[in-house]
Amino acid sequence: MAVILSSRFKKIIVDVVCLLYILLFVYAAVSKILDFEKFQVQLGQSPLFSAFAGWISWSVLLSEFIIVFFLLIPKTKMRALYAGFCLMSMFSAYIFIMLYFSSFIPCSCGGILEKMSWTQHLIFNLLFVLLAGVALWIDYNDLNGIRRKSSRLPIKFYLFTGFFGGTIAVILLYLSSEEIMQHQNPFIRRYPHHIVTFKSTVDLKYNSYYFAGSRGDKLYMGNSTVPLYLLSVDAKLKKQKIRVKLDRDTFLFKSIKLAVQPPHFYIIDGRTPAVFIGETKDWQAFLQEPKPPYFNIAVPVDSLTIAFRGISKNANILGFYKAGNKHQVVIAPNLLEKQIDGIFDTDGMLHYSEELKRIVYIYSYRNQYIVADQSGKLVYRANTIDTISHAKIKVAYLKDKTEQTVAAPILSVNASSCVYGHLLFVNSNVPGHFEKKSIWNQASVIDVYDLNAKAYLFSFHIYNIDGKKIRSFLVTENLLYALIDEKLVIYELGELLKKEIKKVSNRR
Repeated sequence: MAVILSSRFKKIIVDVVCLLYILLFVYAAVSKILDFEKFQVQLGQSPLFSAFAGWISWSVLLSEFIIVFFLLIPKTKMRALYAGFCLMSMFSAYIFIMLYFSSFIPCSCGGILEKMSWTQHLIFNLLFVLLAGVALWIDYNDLNGIRRKSSRLPIKFYLFTGFFGGTIAVILLYLSSEEIMQHQNPFIRRYPHHIVTFKSTVDLKYNSYYFAGSRGDKLYMGNSTVPLYLLSVDAKLKKQKIRVKLDRDTFLFKSIKLAVQPPHFYIIDGRTPAVFIGETKDWQAFLQEPKPPYFNIAVPVDSLTIAFRGISKNANILGFYKAGNKHQVVIAPNLLEKQIDGIFDTDGMLHYSEELKRIVYIYSYRNQYIVADQSGKLVYRANTIDTISHAKIKVAYLKDKTEQTVAAPILSVNASSCVYGHLLFVNSNVPGHFEKKSIWNQASVIDVYDLNAKAYLFSFHIYNIDGKKIRSFLVTENLLYALIDEKLVIYELGELLKKEIKKVSNRR
C-alpha cells in the first residue's frame, strides 16, 4: 500500500510540474503576442542575440506554444517536459552570460518577470530547470520502468545533455551575434542603460555658437556673428569671454573658424585662405607663411599643421598643410571616393584623433568613414551600421555645366559627429530595425564606434529640448556637450562609456 501511495505522490509531483510549465509558457507566450514588437525590440537590444532577434523572437514564441500543446497530451507530455527543460536551461544560460560576461545589461523582461531583477530572474529560471529535472528523474526511474529497462542510457545522460547542450547553443549564438553586430551589423542598434546622464543647461541666448575645442574641464566655443571672440565655460558653469588678437591691425577675412587645442589655438579661413596660430597663454595669433591652399573645412593636427578638405578638378580632396620653415602641402586625392559628382556626394565631417594620430572623415550622405595617417595614406575604410552605401543625391548643372546644384532634397545619413580618443561618435538620421519611430521624434541617436577594432559598440539617445534636436556635440573624458538651439546642454558620461574611453589604444 505504501508503494502505491508513493507512486501516486510521485505522479502528482510530475503532473504539478507539467501544469506549472503549461501556466508559465502560456503566460509568457501570450504576453509576447500582446506586445510582439516590444519583445522583438528587447531581443534586438540584447547584448547577446541582437543579430538574430528576428528569427529568435518567432522561434521562442512558437517553441513555447508547441511545448504547451504536447504537455496537454498524456503520451507526449514527458518529451514536451524535456523540451521545456532544455528551453529553460537556455534561458538560464542566457541570463547568466548576460550578468557575468556581457558589456551591459538591457531592460528586464515583461510580463510576470517585469518586476524581478536579473539575478532574481536567473534564480526563477533555475528553479524551473530543477523542477523539470526532478519530474523527469521520477518519471524515468519510478513511473516508467519498462522504458527505463529498454533504454541503454541513464536519465543523468539526458539531463546533462539537455542542460549543457542548451548552454553551449546559447554561447555559440552569443559569439556569432557579437561578430555580426560589431563587424557585419544588420542595422540593429544596442541601447545600454545610463550611457549619459543629464547634468545641467547653460542658456547661451544665441544659436550662432559652435564648438571650438576643450581641455580638461574647460570648454571653448566660437560665435559666427562675433568671429574673433571665444566663450569659455568651466566645470562650475562659469563663463568667460576671450578676445583673440592678431599680429596685425587689420586683415580681410571671409569665413573665420576658431579652433582651440591647448596650448595652441587657431584662426582658420579657407576662403581667404589664411591660418593664424597662437598660444592660449596670451591669445595672440600669428599669420602663417606661406599661404595654404583654398579649403572649406579644416582641423588642427599639431602646433604648425592642419588637415583640410579642399576642391581640385571639381571634386573634394583631403590634404595637410604645414607652416613654418619646413612648410609643406600634402594632397591625398584618392581618399575621398566619388559616386555622383565628387562634391555633394563626398560632403562630410573631418576630425583628428590626438590619441591615434589619425584623421577621420565621415561622409554625410552614405554609411562610410575613412581613417588616414598624417602623410595622407589610407589606413582603412569602414562602414557605419546603416545600409545606405550610395548617396541619394540628384545634381543639376547650370550655366553651361559650369555650376552645379542639388536638384532634389538629399537624404542625410550622418547629421553630426565627433571623435574622442579612439572612439567615433555619430549622430545618425536613419532608424534601424526594432526601433520605434516615436522615439525618433523625441530624441537624436548617437552611435559609438571603436576606431581600433573597426567595430560598432552601442548607441544612446539625446532627448530634444523644447522640440529642438541637437545640432552639434562634443565629447570629453567625462562629459558630453550638446548644442540644442540656443542652449548648451551638459551630460555626465556613464561608467560603460568611460570604460571604453579608458581602454588602451593600439597605436598604429
